[in-house]
Amino acid sequence: MEWMAWTLPTATFFIVIALMLCAMTVWQVVSPGHQRKGFLPIATTRGDRLFISLLVAGYAHLLLLAVTGWPLWIATLASVAGLAIILKWG
Repeated sequence: MEWMAWTLPTATFFIVIALMLCAMTVWQVVSPGHQRKGFLPIATTRGDRLFISLLVAGYAHLLLLAVTGWPLWIATLASVAGLAIILKWG
């Protein structure tokens, strides 16, 4: 039986996602959100925008690595910037 290799980047990735979900849950309990219309073509809540931004950031990261010759850290920063933009103004 082989086990998954938990490297520091892998563990950090999953810990950050878990912390984002916990923070959004606490935020929703403390200050319930409402739907709003940003630049996305649908009305979304904070949780909707988090889910959409995580999907977009993941696919954008893979696409940037596949299509460009950018180093991993630049593609990661670009993906995180896109995630932040969707969370804020999406």
